[in-house]
Amino acid sequence: MSGRTARRPLDPVRSIKVKLGAVVVGAVTATVAAIYGSLHFGLQARFAFAAGLVVALGVIQLLAHGMVLPLREMAAASAAMAEGDYGRRVTATSQDEVGELARSFNAMAESLAEADRQRCDLVANVSHELRTPIASLQARLENVADGIEVIDQRAAESMLAAVGRLARLVEQLLRLAQLDAGEAPLHPKPFIVADLVAGAVEEVEPVQPSVQMVVDVDPGLAGFADVEALHQALSNVLANACAHSPAGGAVTIAASSDREHLTLRVRDEGVGIPAAESERVFERFYRLDPARSGCTGAGLGLAIARSIVESHGGRIRAVPPPSGGCQIVIDLPI
Repeated sequence: MSGRTARRPLDPVRSIKVKLGAVVVGAVTATVAAIYGSLHFGLQARFAFAAGLVVALGVIQLLAHGMVLPLREMAAASAAMAEGDYGRRVTATSQDEVGELARSFNAMAESLAEADRQRCDLVANVSHELRTPIASLQARLENVADGIEVIDQRAAESMLAAVGRLARLVEQLLRLAQLDAGEAPLHPKPFIVADLVAGAVEEVEPVQPSVQMVVDVDPGLAGFADVEALHQALSNVLANACAHSPAGGAVTIAASSDREHLTLRVRDEGVGIPAAESERVFERFYRLDPARSGCTGAGLGLAIARSIVESHGGRIRAVPPPSGGCQIVIDLPI
């Protein structure tokens, strides 16, 4: 990684054309001065010309070296990136077009490094999430094959639960891949918010029967969005809220609108989200400490919700309510 920050002689100049002109003028001036000085001190003309040529080459090297250095660094960094090293950066102190290119290159390198980190995290997390249900299924089936265990109702339900977990994970990964690739086009249309909320509650409530759903939505409130996609986003947020709520707790769903935005609020009575992690909870596979939150999901629900909301031009965020717990707020343009 390049750590050079020293400014070069022509760094303040904002145009590469002006820099080239400065190099030419500097070289000519230095040559004339060297020849004149050599003749003044009595050197023969051919030696004076040689001295002027050496001085000109030195001036060109001094001025032009800083101009092409970022280009050389970019070539070396590109070769390193081709080998998987995304830690290289280039000198970006120049104010001209080459300096702008260097800064863009560094930004691209940062993005590639982050993408590579996410790819590694994705592989590691998917492997981890798949390992548990597959190991469970394999162990039960090996016992059945060896005659140690008989498939009864309880064993079948256990294996079905493991298969269901695998199916949900694969479905979530496919959904994320579609959203990333832009292969999930939106089909927005007018809808009644109360109907959307009722559908999401109906989907999530049977999975979390110990949590009470409280709906506070004006029956006449309307919105404009892709209903199926928004249903999935809201269902994911509700499922996350229920998973973090204690048994016997309540999850409140409220909605409001102004001239510009439709706002959905989902509030739970769980342990809440630390301020430092309020943005990270929307990252893929990121989960709060299970020992603290009591939740052991795959960490994809809120990431999918964020992708869907942002594809509508909206925003989703975690806001701490005044009396504890967590509140997820979705803002959608009308």
